[in-house]
Amino acid sequence: MKDKILKALSNVIDPDLKDNLVKLKMIDKLKIEGNEVSFTIILTTPACPMKNMFKEECAKYIKEVDPNLVVKVDFDSKVEHTQRENMEKMAGVKNMIAVASGKGGVGKSTVAVNLALALAEFGAKVGLLDADMNGPSIPVMMGIEGVQPAVKVIDGKNMMLPIEKYGVKIMSLGSLVPQDKPIVWRGPMLSNGLSQLILDTIWDDLDYLIVDLPPGTGDIHITLCQNMPLSAALIVTTPQKVSLTDTLKTIEMFKIDKIEIPIAGIVENMSYFTPAELPDNKYYLFGKGAGETLANRYKVPLLGQLPLVMGVSDKSDIGTPVMKDDSNKIMQDSFRELAQKMAQQISIISAQKK
Repeated sequence: MKDKILKALSNVIDPDLKDNLVKLKMIDKLKIEGNEVSFTIILTTPACPMKNMFKEECAKYIKEVDPNLVVKVDFDSKVEHTQRENMEKMAGVKNMIAVASGKGGVGKSTVAVNLALALAEFGAKVGLLDADMNGPSIPVMMGIEGVQPAVKVIDGKNMMLPIEKYGVKIMSLGSLVPQDKPIVWRGPMLSNGLSQLILDTIWDDLDYLIVDLPPGTGDIHITLCQNMPLSAALIVTTPQKVSLTDTLKTIEMFKIDKIEIPIAGIVENMSYFTPAELPDNKYYLFGKGAGETLANRYKVPLLGQLPLVMGVSDKSDIGTPVMKDDSNKIMQDSFRELAQKMAQQISIISAQKK
């Protein structure tokens, strides 16, 4: 009977990895007791958007073997490494994902923060790195202003423990320097400071380390791309076609020889406005089409079109990200969907590198 069940399960295909669950070794702990068949599906990410599809398909094919069988499906996850190199100090970080934009003001940090929180909500182990060395904003947005990381001595060297909030491990230069003190650093100092911030932090075991980059292209970007085990980049833009020029430069930077960082996808922020009293209406205040144009040009997915919602920035200013503001269900659902789609793309990138 076990062989028949496995043969039935081999009809269930993972559309991203383009093979069946049995061959991909995603079926675990298969047991047959009386008329009950139970097993665990090992997902490539806890944020997998295809959970229900897998469950329904497995039940369908097993019942073709015997309609009287009762099917019990559990889920677990194993996030694979996608790093180009496994640096010793960051061996526990499986995926390091840069959130980038061509210019400021597009909501990049908002996307980075709430993406990290959505992934954590799904059960992933998540870190959040504020790589904007001149204007760190993550401490304000995550409500950890004035909180400093603890220090642990390892082999005679001081190492920092990231600050934990909402189930996410956070590190920012803003947590090390007083808010009223300007950070006046130039190229080499910025690069060295970022490297130290990353490598002198004890990240431990993370499925995803979300990195909030400064806008544009510069020393920070080059340092991260060339010296750190970056897995992929997520590009944030707005609907205006005028924003394309700056965003194109950012994407092209990730495609430069000796960098070649995969683009996980495009996120179009502030895509439309929907009034609370007219939930079915969409008003395209800033035009439309930039995100779709970028996605088509570079043949990468448009992972999300996030609505413009009143109060998001106000709540962020007082340390309440939208994923922790239950009065904003529209945005919460948008970020959950974005997290699932991005995690799905990271799994595809991981499979392509094997």
